[in-house]
Amino acid sequence: MSRPAGDPISELTTGGSGGIAIADEALADSVRRGMARVERLLHDSVQSEFKFATRTSLHLVEAGGKRFRPLFTLLAAQFGDPTTDEVIKSAAVVEMIHLATLYHDDVMDEATMRRGATSANARWDNSVAILTGDFLFAQASRLIADLGAAAVRRMASTFEALVTGQMRETVGVAADEDAVEFYLKVIYEKTGSLIATAGRFGAWFSGADEAHTEALERIGRILGTAFQISDDIIDIASPAKESGKTPGTDLREGVRTLPMLYALTDADTGTRLRELLDRPLTSDPEVDEALGLLRASNGLARTRATLDEYADNARKELASLPDVAAREALSTLVDYVVARTR
Repeated sequence: MSRPAGDPISELTTGGSGGIAIADEALADSVRRGMARVERLLHDSVQSEFKFATRTSLHLVEAGGKRFRPLFTLLAAQFGDPTTDEVIKSAAVVEMIHLATLYHDDVMDEATMRRGATSANARWDNSVAILTGDFLFAQASRLIADLGAAAVRRMASTFEALVTGQMRETVGVAADEDAVEFYLKVIYEKTGSLIATAGRFGAWFSGADEAHTEALERIGRILGTAFQISDDIIDIASPAKESGKTPGTDLREGVRTLPMLYALTDADTGTRLRELLDRPLTSDPEVDEALGLLRASNGLARTRATLDEYADNARKELASLPDVAAREALSTLVDYVVARTR
């Protein structure tokens, strides 16, 4: 199952309501101006003499989305000069890579919708969706070539992590591997690795100190993994009217998430739960039964404890950064990832 890793945040705003608000007006203005430049570059970069390639690429570019990765890049750049062309270009690169993976994910998942619109594979076909993803990878490579050999090497390593994470998930955990460690590695590779690179690029190309650059990379790694863990909790624990999502989606898709892996070791619920999780669940009564077993088990409590550990590690990294508005915004983000699951 090639489930796209949960997108890390419901909304990151610059002074609006809902999600994470950037309270400092100067920082909010800087991020707004930076994001406007990123958007222009995204649109310019997918222009092709073959107009059909432009149209299929713009399908997701113009569908909107959270733009978390370029926003994180711009926040990381606040520890140096956030206005450099290299910062903007690197922010566009990480978003283009993310969009490319979404085209491929939708083919593997046989998805029909993406960001409220018909997915590219459903609107055209699988071949067009795959080739559009490849086109975006090519355009991102063109941009990153302008950023130097070190950036190219770093993105190559990130590509490797993205692909390896997907391959791991597709093949599945081996009998001699720890299922929890395996899962955490998969979600780091599929989500955390690109967000970690976004943090490094933002700091790197803003001229931030190396120690701060390393810290921001680690924060990206932690947040990327933590957001997926929080999505795992929400999928089980939150009623649809509160989360806006249908509970049990992972159960229906046959995906074993962290709460499930923990619950399977619970002597009181593990046996019956294992019977249910041996296959994707198609009937509502079975999904409801599985959700009830998961909610009664120790799986959610253990997952929340793991999430708290990730949040604590992120806060320790933040403490090493200069006390500026961007640090406060990142701290609010860490608090949000925990609060959204309570």
